[in-house]
This record gives sequence, C-alpha cells and structure tokens, in this order.
Amino acid sequence: MAQQLEGYAAYKHYLVTSAGPFVAHVEINRPAKLNAFLEAMWLELRLLFQQLSADPEVRAVVLSGAGDRAFTAGLDVQAASQGSTLKTDDSLDGARTAAHLRRHIVDFQDCLTAVEKCAKPVICVLHGISIGLAIDLSCCADVRICARDTRFAVKEVDIGLAADIGTLARLPKAVSSFSWVKDVCLSARDFGAAEALAVGFVSQVHESKTAALDAATKLARLLASKSPVAVQGTKELLNHGRDHSVEDNLRYTSIWNSVALQSSDLKVALLSGIQKTKPRFEKL
Repeated sequence: MAQQLEGYAAYKHYLVTSAGPFVAHVEINRPAKLNAFLEAMWLELRLLFQQLSADPEVRAVVLSGAGDRAFTAGLDVQAASQGSTLKTDDSLDGARTAAHLRRHIVDFQDCLTAVEKCAKPVICVLHGISIGLAIDLSCCADVRICARDTRFAVKEVDIGLAADIGTLARLPKAVSSFSWVKDVCLSARDFGAAEALAVGFVSQVHESKTAALDAATKLARLLASKSPVAVQGTKELLNHGRDHSVEDNLRYTSIWNSVALQSSDLKVALLSGIQKTKPRFEKL
C-alpha cells in the first residue's frame, strides 16, 4: 500500500501518496462516479497543486484517476445542474447574468491552470473514460501517458457549448495538426490511444493502466533525481517559449539563467559527471 504524503491528508477528493524520493502521486478519488468533477473538486485541485508547487519535498508529480474505469468522465453535469454551477438568477438582466457566469468560468479556469503553473513537472496518466474535463486537465500537464484502452473526447459540443476551461486554448499547441483539433472539437467524436499518439497528444501508450502508471512513475523518479533548479527552469522556459516569440524567449532565458547559473547545482552536476558518481542536489 502506498504511503500517504505528509501534509496532504486533508484533501477529500484526492489521494496524495509518495511514489519515490521527491515524487508525489495524485489520484482523483471519486471512482464510483467515474471521477466526475464536482465544484469542490476543482477548488481543491487549485489548493493541492499550489501546495505541491511550493513543497521542497516534491520535485515531480504523477496525476492519475482512481479505479479501473475512468481517468475522469468530466464535469458531473447532474450535480452541477442541482447546485449553483449552471444556475442563473432570473431576476438579473443579461449583463449581470453574464458578469456572474464570467466570474465563475474564470475561477474554474484558474483552478485547472494551477496544474500548468505548478513549478514541478506533472506527468498525467490517462486510462478508460477520459472525456471533456479530462482533456482540459491533461492539457495542463507537461507529459501525457495513456493506457491502450483510453477513450478520449472533447465532449462539450454535444452538451451545447464550446469548451471553456482550457482545451480550445491549449490543445492546438499540444499537437501537430490544427485540422485534427478542429475535427475532434467540432464533432465531439471519440478517439483512441493510437490516434492520440499519432498527433502527439500523448507521448507513450501502454497495454494497461498499471503499465502506464509504472512508466510515469519511472519517468517522475528520473526527473526528481536531477537538479531541481535545472528541471524547474526548463519547464518555465519551455512554457514561456510556447506562448511567446523566439526573441522574447531568448531575452527571458538570458535573464532567468543569469540567476540560475549561480546555483551550486551546476558544480555538483559537472563534478558528478567527471567523478562518475550520483549527484545529490539540495532542496529548492
């Protein structure tokens, strides 16, 4: 049985365990409901990833869904319709209703963006049903690995809206074909692991969830063994380069590394290479 990560027991909807030195494993923990998201779950997600981002005991994160059937089936639409998520006040005019909805959407977006903003690399393991919010969430991860049985879909068109929590912004930047993005987003059709691999949405496909988790954990342990200054800096600069021009990114990199190159990690890494020893890096 995996050991609970110290300091993370208070989260109701997520299991947070140790998957090795400096590696956290986060499981979405609502398997009886296919890990479908309630409002409380995305609010917790933000707090959880903000904590992971600042935790010097964590250098890499594996994100998966509990149970055998689903990573997540997306938003729990039934619960949302009964609560405040999808309800509007009929006494308000259009402008005020729009202001209320916009605040709610922006807050929801921000909760998932916390995964992308996490300073530590996040490896997402998808399996089974992975639709709607699953795409929004996994697009925020740095690396996506899936099981062969994964069934993906950008499902929002089929429930009468455009995806609004990040898929339409991030998916075109995560894959090699804008035509394919429009295909799956406009049609809301299912696609499988082989198609996801072909367009670059995932970087690895494994025979089972267990095998995918093993691969993700192995990768996370490798990343956690490296200089946290180098790994976290690389993530920051890659994400900046994705969203800015080459010239802007080169300027930002020069400023970033003018600080990072003063780290003791550089000397430790170089000496370990010369001496053929395993480097040990201080917490960050």
